[in-house]
Amino acid sequence: MDNYEKLLDRICRSAKVEKEEIERKVEAKKAKLSGLISKEGAAQIVAAELGINFDNERMKISELVDGMKRANVLGKIIKLSPVREFNKNGREGKVASFTLADESSNIRVALWDTNHIDLVEKGEIKEESIVEISGGGVRNGELHLSSFGELKLSKETLGEVVTQAMSSQAKLKDVRPGQNIKTRALIVHAFEPKYFEVNPETGRKFTEADKNNGLRPKKKALLSITIDDGTETIRSVLFGEHINKLGLTDEEIFSIEGYNKKKDSIIGEEKYFSGQIRTNQMFNTTEFTINGIDEVKPEELVKELEAKN
Repeated sequence: MDNYEKLLDRICRSAKVEKEEIERKVEAKKAKLSGLISKEGAAQIVAAELGINFDNERMKISELVDGMKRANVLGKIIKLSPVREFNKNGREGKVASFTLADESSNIRVALWDTNHIDLVEKGEIKEESIVEISGGGVRNGELHLSSFGELKLSKETLGEVVTQAMSSQAKLKDVRPGQNIKTRALIVHAFEPKYFEVNPETGRKFTEADKNNGLRPKKKALLSITIDDGTETIRSVLFGEHINKLGLTDEEIFSIEGYNKKKDSIIGEEKYFSGQIRTNQMFNTTEFTINGIDEVKPEELVKELEAKN
C-alpha cells in the first residue's frame, strides 16, 4: 500500500466514510487548486475539513506519509548511527539518526535539535530504547525532528517489531520520493564511478583533523546507473558492496581503465533492485538509492506470470 492509499484508509476509518466518497473529495480539491497540490496534500485538507486532526493522534509507522508536519509515533530504536557533524552552505551543526520500529514497519529518524542530540551523546537514548516522538515532520520517507518536536523515553512496552527493510513492488512510472520499493529492471546505462575518502574508524568524510591525528583515509566509491523497468527510466546510485553485486571486483571499481573494460558487460543485465526513491536536492530530480540487489530467477518469473493469469 503506497502513501496515498495508507492515508486514504486512515481517513475512511476515522470519518466512517466510504473510500469512493473520500476519493471524490480529494479529486475535487485537486481540481479546485488547479492541480497545484499532490493527492496526499489534498487528502490531508479533506481530512481537516472532516474534522480529523492527525496532529494529536499517535500513528503506526506504516501510516506515516510524506508531508505530515506533526507526526506522533511510539517505537523501539533498532539501529543507532554515530552523531555526525556537517558544514553546509556555511552552516555548521550536528545531526543524529536512528531507525525506529514498531509492529507495523520501521523508519529512519533524523534529529536536528541539540537537546535531542545530547540525549544520544550522553547514552540516555540508545539501541533497544522505547521512545515516544511528537511533532515530527515526514519527508522523503524519513521522520525529521526539530526543536519544535519532542523526543522522550517511554515506559510502554512493545512486542515484536519489524526489523527488516520495508519495500513494496512498484513500477517506476508511479514512484514518488519517500517510497521504499523493489522493482525488476534492466541496466541501460552506467556512468564512471566517483571516489571519496572517509575516516576508516567512523565512516565519515575524511578531514584535515583526521590527517593530523595520523589516520589514513579509506577510499570509497559511488556508482550511478540508469535502470529501466519497461514503464520508465530512473537514475540510481549505489555504494560499497552493492556495486560488487553488479559483478564488479574492487580492482575494477577503483580503476577507471579496469571499469571501462568491464562496464559493457553489466549493460542489459536484469536484476531486482531495492531501495528508496529520493529527491536530489542539488538538481531537484528524483533518483533511486539502491540498497539491495537480487538475481532474477526463472522460477520467480514463472510465478509472476501465473499470478497475472
